[in-house]
Amino acid sequence: MTEFRSDFLKVMEARGQLHQTTDETGLDALLQKERVAAYIGFDCTAPSLHVGSLVQIMTLRRLQQTGHKPIVLMGGGTTKVGDPSGKDEMRQLLTPAGIEANKKNIFRIFERFLKFGDGPSDAIVADNAEWLDRLEYIPFLRDIGRHFSVNRMLTMDSVKLRLERDAPLSFLEFNYMILQAYDFVELHKRYGCRLQAGGSDQWGNIVAGIDLGRRLADAELFGITSPLITTSSGAKMGKTAAGAIWLNADQRSPYEYWQFWRNTEDGDVGRFLRLFTELPEQEIARLETLQGAERNEAKKILATEATALCHGREAAQQAAETARQTFEEGAAAAGLPSFDIERARLASGIPVTTLAHLAGLTSSASEARRFIQGGGLRLNDAPVGDVRATASLEDLNAEGVIKLSVGKKQHILIKPV
Repeated sequence: MTEFRSDFLKVMEARGQLHQTTDETGLDALLQKERVAAYIGFDCTAPSLHVGSLVQIMTLRRLQQTGHKPIVLMGGGTTKVGDPSGKDEMRQLLTPAGIEANKKNIFRIFERFLKFGDGPSDAIVADNAEWLDRLEYIPFLRDIGRHFSVNRMLTMDSVKLRLERDAPLSFLEFNYMILQAYDFVELHKRYGCRLQAGGSDQWGNIVAGIDLGRRLADAELFGITSPLITTSSGAKMGKTAAGAIWLNADQRSPYEYWQFWRNTEDGDVGRFLRLFTELPEQEIARLETLQGAERNEAKKILATEATALCHGREAAQQAAETARQTFEEGAAAAGLPSFDIERARLASGIPVTTLAHLAGLTSSASEARRFIQGGGLRLNDAPVGDVRATASLEDLNAEGVIKLSVGKKQHILIKPV
């Protein structure tokens, strides 16, 4: 194992965030010698990023904390193409207006994790639409495309895996690697960027950018990747039965976000504390040795610290208190996620199975029926015993809501409007 001397690589290794480096000796020396500008690209395919992007966001945060300059590259241009990495089918093409709306929502996330401004280590944001939208096709093919070997591109994981599965790969997507490589060169030219970071699935694209920079500008560029995170049971990070764990509060409430981390598998507690919080190593080492019921306390600390970074300390503490009241006191807890329903519809009575599905507590009315048959669906903390049961205004509790629950940890408040 390399013994790094630069603060950034030391922290990345200690936190379990370092997977590959293109030239670790050269990069380590560069990081000691000067303030390095580094970038990670984020396409604008949805109105929020989810926790699958959190390792990369934390990479930029740790970069800034060790005195270097993060560049957040918004993929206003590359989103129009679609990254084939890890996909079996082409991404849905978005309108320019949709991409712009997503870009604004996503930037709100970075404002919570990074300091933006004009200072030496302040983060900056760029949008690759600024240069990609202006490219002329024939000049781009002649000046940039000639440096790429189709033979080599076919060996890259993002292309090879798609072809091995006999999944379609459009010519549009095939160009993604060239555009990402060009981004690196353009950021080097505009901002002196020397380092690109990303997940391990981006290794081929990062190496292509480094090679293009050498060919076009005789630039010495570097790349690092972080491991793709899976849970101890092998599940993909951030995917749950309820859907993706989004980082924007309007997509996933701070309480639900807190609860996601609270449900971390036992074997992942120490690893996730290092990756997704800023607790010191000594405290993490203590927490990961806890066993039995005490392990739950470590999970609560993980949940609160991770939520504080994403949504602020006050929202994290409120989420923790909501959970305490809900699980320890059986209270309705006003901080739980809620679902509004027309008062008139509730007045006439609505099947509990339908209500659970409408509120997003179950994926279907059929699933709600199965929960009822197994004793796992509750209305105001009382088990629902009949699959034909209905909910009405008569079920409103003292707070004027109906609390629906599935299992011990999924709750939602039904509010008549």
